[in-house]
Amino acid sequence: MDNHYHLLLRTPDGNLQRIMRHINGLYTQYFNRSEGTDGPLFRGRYKAILVDAQSYWLQLSRYIHRNPLEARLCRSLSQYRWSSYKAYVGIDEVPVWLATEYILNAIGARDVHECYKVYVGQAIDKGLAEFYGKKKLRPILGDDPFKSSILAGKPNIVDVPELAAERVMASLEQIIEAVCLYYQIEEERIWQKTRGKGVTSPARSVAMYLCQQVADMRLAEIAEIFGLASYASAGATIRQVKTRRFNNRQLDQDLNYILLDLTP
Repeated sequence: MDNHYHLLLRTPDGNLQRIMRHINGLYTQYFNRSEGTDGPLFRGRYKAILVDAQSYWLQLSRYIHRNPLEARLCRSLSQYRWSSYKAYVGIDEVPVWLATEYILNAIGARDVHECYKVYVGQAIDKGLAEFYGKKKLRPILGDDPFKSSILAGKPNIVDVPELAAERVMASLEQIIEAVCLYYQIEEERIWQKTRGKGVTSPARSVAMYLCQQVADMRLAEIAEIFGLASYASAGATIRQVKTRRFNNRQLDQDLNYILLDLTP
């Protein structure tokens, strides 16, 4: 578009942040070299929306392809060069990076190019237009059961940071109860300032980590609650848990189970 672009991405992994950094970063380098400029090209972070593919994938492709026409940037979609539309309707060859089968298979088995052309020629779905017409977009596009299933899932497998705003925050009491129940320990163990070789359970550090992840507490607040000397100590403990989680399958499994217990 004139000041932004749309991408419809389907990935089996939660790696959206990585690929967007790659795409925007490489294009910025290319643009700066080509135009003899320097500095960032894109303003702010991209907006990520998690989509219920079964219900909205086909409609969303029509919305994106019709955007230039709706914005009066062209008189016909086949004239607009910054779009994959012509590849979907058989005018252009499909580039290696573009997967059209998933959407075209939803159109039917015969004359898919012509059928998709007719489909995109129809008006945009009213509900979808209303969704994207809002000033503040929601991070999930789907019906209530889909939203509930996503928000009830494991936070670490959903690569959409905005989902945190949708998820009901756990309380300190719920976190402590879930950690103690999982590790089969008394609550007093959580508040003991033990460290070093004598520590046999990661419960205390896990509780601090969860206070930040699912209760959205600031480091200073966590430090005060757990009787630490400073917020830097809380930050160091939480970073250690993040690092260990990445390298320790058992800890990652522990956290996943506890997170499920803390999901409404």
